[in-house]
Parts: sequence; structure tokens; C-alpha cells
Amino acid sequence: MSLSLRDMSQDTLDVDGQRYYFYSLPRAAQQLGDLSRLPKSLKVLMENLLRWQDESSVTAEDIQALADWQKSAHADREIAYRPARVLMQDFTGVPAVVDLAAMREAVKRLGGEVARVNPLSPVDLVIDHSVTVDRFGDDDAFEENVRLEMERNHERYVFLRWGQKAFDKFRVVPPGTGICHQVNLEYLGKAVWHEEQEGKRFAWPDTLVGTDSHTTMINGLGVLGWGVGGIEAEAAMLGQPVSMLIPDVVGFKLTGKLRPGITATDLVLTVTQMLRKHGVVGKFVEFYGDGLDDLPLADRATIANMAPEYGATCGFFPVDSVTLGYMKLTGRSSEQVALVEAYAKAQGLWRNPGDTPVFTSTLALDMDDVEASIAGPKRPQDRVALGAVPQAFQQSNELEVNHAQKAHRPVTWFDGEQQHELSDGAVVIAAITSCTNTSNPSVLMAAGLLAQKAVTLGLQRKPWVKASLAPGSKVVSDYLATARLTPWLDKLGFNLVGYGCTTCIGNSGPLPENIENAIKQGDLTVGAVLSGNRNFEGRIHPLIKTNWLASPPLVVAYALAGNMNINLQTDPIGEDQSGKPVYLKDIWPSPDEITAAVQQVSSDMFLKEYSEVFDGTPEWQQISVSEAATYDWDESSTYIRLSPFFDDMEKTPKPIEDIKGARILAMLGDSVTTDHISPAGSIKAESPAGRYLLAHGVERTDFNSYGSRRGNHEVMMRGTFANIRIRNEMVPGVEGGMTRLEPGGEPLSIYDAAMAWQKQGVPLAVIAGKEYGSGSSRDWAAKGPRLLGVRVVICESFERIHRSNLIGMGILPLEFPQGVTRKTLQLTGDERIDVENLAALTPGGTVKVTLTRPDGSKEELATRCRIDTGNELTYYQNDGILHYVIRNMLN
Repeated sequence: MSLSLRDMSQDTLDVDGQRYYFYSLPRAAQQLGDLSRLPKSLKVLMENLLRWQDESSVTAEDIQALADWQKSAHADREIAYRPARVLMQDFTGVPAVVDLAAMREAVKRLGGEVARVNPLSPVDLVIDHSVTVDRFGDDDAFEENVRLEMERNHERYVFLRWGQKAFDKFRVVPPGTGICHQVNLEYLGKAVWHEEQEGKRFAWPDTLVGTDSHTTMINGLGVLGWGVGGIEAEAAMLGQPVSMLIPDVVGFKLTGKLRPGITATDLVLTVTQMLRKHGVVGKFVEFYGDGLDDLPLADRATIANMAPEYGATCGFFPVDSVTLGYMKLTGRSSEQVALVEAYAKAQGLWRNPGDTPVFTSTLALDMDDVEASIAGPKRPQDRVALGAVPQAFQQSNELEVNHAQKAHRPVTWFDGEQQHELSDGAVVIAAITSCTNTSNPSVLMAAGLLAQKAVTLGLQRKPWVKASLAPGSKVVSDYLATARLTPWLDKLGFNLVGYGCTTCIGNSGPLPENIENAIKQGDLTVGAVLSGNRNFEGRIHPLIKTNWLASPPLVVAYALAGNMNINLQTDPIGEDQSGKPVYLKDIWPSPDEITAAVQQVSSDMFLKEYSEVFDGTPEWQQISVSEAATYDWDESSTYIRLSPFFDDMEKTPKPIEDIKGARILAMLGDSVTTDHISPAGSIKAESPAGRYLLAHGVERTDFNSYGSRRGNHEVMMRGTFANIRIRNEMVPGVEGGMTRLEPGGEPLSIYDAAMAWQKQGVPLAVIAGKEYGSGSSRDWAAKGPRLLGVRVVICESFERIHRSNLIGMGILPLEFPQGVTRKTLQLTGDERIDVENLAALTPGGTVKVTLTRPDGSKEELATRCRIDTGNELTYYQNDGILHYVIRNMLN
């Protein structure tokens, strides 16, 4: 194969009188061999390698290795992938822009050209994670929540407005507009990208990485994209390729159709459970089969959205006629739709009936077998059939723990003059929220129709339920209003509270004071039901110990029932005006009713709402900012601070030093999430972060959330491991971010312990079980430990994004040898750890770790280095990926 494969494969495509140049896979196949049975997701990677072939970052051998993948459906080769664009939300976007601004300061200090620190790829940041459900249940909720959001986050929004002016190719979608993934699906995503280059118009697949795990939602549109840490995204926007191993691809065959009464949410919970059981971490999942013929794109997007929950890098749906129909509906131009069809067919990316690519492994699901279900109480993959929910609630670990301590009693509380009882199992939050379901008209219309039937029969939500509706785009409000369903949702308290993530990200806001007091008084185990994708411990609300993912109509149903102990399939949900019991089946809308409502969704709605997507409110437009190339840092700010990551950086990296005498900061169990490591929700006043804010004059009512303060390293390092539900095995029986310094020592906060060790110059280690770092692509889950002094994490297995984030911050990820765990080693947390010969690290190689126990005895372990690629090793040797990028700019 010659160096000129890239040039040899160039071809042209004429679409509606416009000529496009592209790198043709069929032409490349003449040199590489047949590519027809390569999974379509890998064909997108193949085109990317072909287009970027330079015999440096992408070689002819890389391209051939991907072509040869078909022989064994596996390849042990690292490739350099360059996505077309980057997507961010504000929780992850603010610290990313802080890093860019800090990089400019470092480049300036080291004598480089500040303007070099600039995105080379288009970047869209959507402000969607900052709205909190403070006001709910009335017509003023939306306006009041938006007002509070602008007031609380003014500093952050000034900073983002500065970034919008200071950096090229950087656009911001203002607050109150929508959720980034839904905006991406409905507006930003192109399916096929095109751009003028050297006088020619080139076309290639639309691809992206995003700083949110659920970037995968765009896979439903045939766009290859997935979540990465903010650190990795920053490198991508600055021109660095994403280093990755050619992935295994799991084929998921869908056949049949969903039965009446079964929703896309039920389908995705089933798919999530199946794929989590199969094991797809670090792999691509590609959907195929005749079941796709009639599977609406919104349903595909729902399944693709939850790829992080089933553990895959992405959940890809190839382009077909359903894709084109959705693009037309959402107002994409006829020229763009024609290009997508012609390009996909020319490249072999179009899904044809009977397509059966080569896959590493396969699963199959007849959608007729899917049953109504929810997931909980604390993991998205723990699906529970609807009829088994009461039993699942009773068996939940939290309930067992609490009842072992004392018997719970219902607590009397007053709503004005009216007396009520709150007991275990009470549903205190019912939220239609998150990107997963609020992009899907069928489930939202079903929720509205169910509300209409319920109100007509005289049902009301229980008075202890905090209800909310937070759609992913303004289009949702348009079609609910057009279908005349908004008033019925309002009557049940599901008034519009904002266009953003709200409850799913932990911005559920406070419960009414009398409800909070009742929960505390009875130490009650209560529940939240939300149409989201995340229900990890401590995420939704500090007082709510069980959280359940459900479709929007089931969210409404649980608001009416008010308790998790009710079997919605057999027990009455309430009584009508005459005292007759009403069951869920009595108010569940028929397929014909849902279809009729969905048919009222029109292109005009999308064209109207997205015509002003970048404009924002008058308050947003009135924010004035400096035109300077570097940011004017305010030392008194508690939101935006110059990060210290580059303070001691020099032009050339120092040699890596071995880790000597590291102490264990925390010893954790299985499935520790990035929420556990770096929470996004509320800040407790008595926590290290709370004490810092109080000392800086911030009132408790203005604490906002950890997520909103990610631009301030002082808050975030204090919030590291501060989740109220995290359990450090070094302090058994204690919940929250606590540890100890010496054997038998008094518990103290992890932050305070880390600072004590830091004063002594002692490096730190974290020990954990399986699936360490699962959940959100949260860069502060790596940045925080780095600032605390953590040099190494040793666990049984890592989730993909967090592993790469640790490397990006210069933290070494190691895995225990097969069959060895913290338990088989009988670790207490008092051991000292030596990690040797780091100057000779190799990707995937063996690393010697020596444990020294308190009695002086030693044990050696041959751990596996989870630096997987040569590029990752280069980043680690440079003390992190951004240090590497800065040095490249300087050189």
C-alpha cells in the first residue's frame, strides 16, 4: 500500500448541482480489500484515518489494521482520531474555558504567543446545567428560576461571554434555551459535515466529542460522538487527536415492535440491563436488524443517550430513511438532507434491509418482549418490572440498613391547616427532566394525555410530591401547547420550571421545609422518580435515599400514587369523584391517542425556536465583558479562579519520579462513580467546601452547587470525595468524605487529611474495586485528586472516560492482578505503597507495586498499567495532556 492512498481515494459527489469532494471508502477498498462488512461505526473511523493520513499521526499501517479488523473482529492497535467538532455544557465547559485562559497565562509567562491558545475545531457550549428547581408548581416557576439562575451565576456567565469573544470558533447557547444533547440532536448535528478547503467543497461524516457522557445521544442521528473528560476535549479542540485503541464492536439486533402501553424508556432500560450484563465497557455498540425500520429517531436517540449507563463508548444507529425524515421534521435544509442521503449511500454508511456487518459479539432483542419497568434504587442498569417495584423498594439496601437501626414511624406534617402523614416509600420528587426522554415527543405526549385523563377523573398529585417539568428544548413547550396538554400537566403541578437538566444533574432544589423536617424527624427512606438517566447515591437530593428512573407518563403516575409501595399494575392509583378506584390502565393513553398528538409536531416549531438559538434573554445580551486576550482574574471571586495546574510548569518535562511511601487516602468499593469522587449537587455548610464559602462571605442560601463552582479549584478540591453517600472502608460505618491519618485515628475529612499529608510531602494513593469512575465524564474527578496529592489509583477495573481523565491529569491508573483485590490482600488502609521503575513504563505493561504493612512486612504486586496507548504515555510523561499541548505550542 502506497503513501498516496489518501490521494488515490479522493472522489467527487454531485448533489443538486453542487460538487463535493470526499475520501471514498469504495475507492480505498481497491487497495485495502473489501470493506463492505466493516461495521458502519468503524467505517466512520476509517474515513477519518483516510482523510488525516500524514504518515506521522496516521499511517498506512493504521488504515490497513482497521481494514483487517474484519478478519477477527478485533485489533490491538492505537489510532489517532480527529472529530469534526466539540460539544460542551456549562458545568464542564466553565472549567475547560478556565483551563484555556490559564494556558494563555502560562504561554505568556513562558514567552510564547498567547493567540496560539485557540480552538482549531468548532466548539459549541450550551448553558443547561445551572438552572435549579427553586420555584415549582405554579405559572411563575419558569421566570423565577431563570431570574435566580442569572443572579447566582452572573460571574460564570460574564466569564463565558468573555470566552465567546476571546476565542475563535467558540459559540455559546445562552441559558434558558435547552439541554445540550437535545439542541445537538435537533439543530447542531449535521450527519454530514461540509467545508471549503483550498477552493474545493469537501464532505465528511459529522463527528464530535463532548464534555458530557450523554454526548452519545447524537449517535441516534448516525453521528459518531461520545463523551470525554474536559481535559481530553480541550486537547481535541486545540488540534490534538483523540488517542484510542481500535474498538471491539458489539452488534445489537432489534426485531419486532413495542406493544401498546410500552414506551421508549422501557425499551432503553431493557437494553441497558442487557448490555451491562453482556459487558461493553470501552466498546462500540451498533444497532441493526429489521426492528429499526419503524423505530422512531427519538426512540433511537433515547437508546443512544444511555450508552454511558450500559458502559459503551457509543451506541450507534446508521443513517437511513428514518434519519432523513427526522432531519426534515427538525427543519434541516433540503440541500443538507439530500447531501446526507447521497453521501451515506456513496460511502456504504447507509443502512439497508438485511445488513449484517461483522461484529465482535452480538445480542438480540425482540421488542415485543419488553415490559413496563423502572430502574433503581441507585443504578441505571438495575431494571425493575413495574409490578415488582414495591418488593424492590423494600429490599433496597438503604431501607435494610435504616430499619436495622430503628423502626420507622409515619410522621405527621401540616400543609396549611390540612394534616398529612409521611412514611417510608413516599415519593417526594416527581420530575419530567433530562435529555434522555425530553427529546421524545411520544413519551411527553403520553405524559400530557395521562395527566388529562387523571384530572378529568378527579385525581390530584399527592401534596408531599414536588413535581416539575424541565424540557430539553423550547420546541417541547410548543408541541405540548399545540396538543392542548399543557393545562392538564399544570393542574397536576408539572408546570414548566426551566429548559435544562435540573433534577437529573442534582439541581432538584430544596424540598418544602415541612417535608424536609418530616423526613429528618422520622429518618424516612423516601423516593424520587424522574425521567432521567442518572440515579446515583446522593445525586438527586441529600435527603432522598432511593431514586428511580421512569418514563414521563410513569413519573406523572407516581406523583398521583405518592408512594413506591404501590403496585401500579394491580393497586388503584387513586379514586375518582364518586369514590370508585382508578387504576393505571384506566388513565393510560392508547397508541392512537399518542400518535394523533405526536402528529401535531411540525417543522415550523423547530424553525421558530432555533432561529434565535444564540441570542439569549435581554439580561444575557446586556452582560458587558472585556475585549482583552487574557482574562482579568478577580482574586475575591468564589466562582472563577486562575487554576494552579501550570504554576510550576517548565518548557521541558522533568523525568518521572517513582512513588515512594504513598499513604492511602481512601479505600473504596465497587461502582464508585464520578459523582462519589466529585459531586455536582448541593454543598453542605459543615463540609470543607461549605466552610471555605462561609469564610469568604458567601451566605448558605447562595452556595449554589458544586457543579456551578467548577471554575474555582479551591471549592472543587475541598469537594473531592465529599459525596454524602461515599463509604471509605478505612472508617467503617461512616458515610461521607471521611478518612483517618493513622491506625485507630479519629475520622476527619478527606480534604483535611490530604492537606496534612501534603505538608509532610507524602504522596497519596486511592484503592478501589470494580468499575472505578463510572458515570459522568467529570474532569474534576481527576483534577480534584491531583490537587489533593493523589499520584496513583489502584483498582480492579476502570470505566473508560475516568481512566483517560486520570492520565490527562498525570495520575497513574493501575489494576490489581487477576484474582487479587483489596479484600484478598486484607488491606486496612494503613499500608505504605511504593511504585517503582516509572521511567520505564510501557502501555499495558506490568508495574511493580510494593505494599509495606504497619508491622514492616512487605508484599509485591505485579499490577497492570492502564496507560493503554503511546499517546497516553506521552501525556503522562509530560505531567498531563494540557502540559503537553502547551509545550508543543512553545516549541
